Amino acid sequence: MTSSLSAPPSPLRSLISKVPEVTAFFWIIKVLATTVGETAADYLNTTLRLGLSGTSLVMGTLLIGVLIAQFRLRRYVPAVYWVAIVLISVVGTLITDNMTDNLGITLWTSSGIFAAALAATFFAWHRREGTLSIHSIFTARREGFYWLAVLFTFALGTATGDLVAEKLQLGYLVSGLMFAGVIALAAGAHLALKLNGILTFWIVYILTRPLGASIGDLLSQARADGGLGWGTTVTSALFLLAILGVVSYLAVSRKDQVALASSEAEAT
Repeated sequence: MTSSLSAPPSPLRSLISKVPEVTAFFWIIKVLATTVGETAADYLNTTLRLGLSGTSLVMGTLLIGVLIAQFRLRRYVPAVYWVAIVLISVVGTLITDNMTDNLGITLWTSSGIFAAALAATFFAWHRREGTLSIHSIFTARREGFYWLAVLFTFALGTATGDLVAEKLQLGYLVSGLMFAGVIALAAGAHLALKLNGILTFWIVYILTRPLGASIGDLLSQARADGGLGWGTTVTSALFLLAILGVVSYLAVSRKDQVALASSEAEAT
């Protein structure tokens, strides 16, 4: 009997993607991480009294360290990747909060700035690489574009989420339902109307940030402010444990790992 481990190698050299396959697990962890991004930033800033500047310094340093580790890896490692996502979620929130609270920039303006920055990143990415597909993240340059785009999606999502929930006074529950509805419409357009898969992915990716922020605020904020009063400590801890559980399962099962054949990669 011939073992699969001893089978002759394929003539096509496999290239390993640095990011996970987009499955239901991907979106579950993404929403959980965006929720933590909102509540953890508030926890560090307010509960631990680090202040916006202190929190930004600590979380920015941690993010840089984890991204260095991520770039040095040769393949997708669930623990490192998702720690980077959680940290970039927190940093994206802090960037928007600093612009609003420390620099006095309105949420309308910051939303426009981040939308323009994201559009410029996508333009440069596609012009240079010919694709915005996350299934082709196997070079340092493509990964650089990817993480820059992710950062801007989190910052944009924070600004638009705060704008809708607070400035437009729709409240956390209504805002969350609204963003969930738009996500459902985008998914439906992809399934029923064959909307481009890459476009659909990035639309949903952007919108899951304000969805997660609305969930986080709804759970953590005081009842007088429209929340359920769980507090940032409890909410952050529960969602971090949930992330740990799902990521641990994926690390063992490898259900979200992607391999690309070189011929496919060169065509993207």
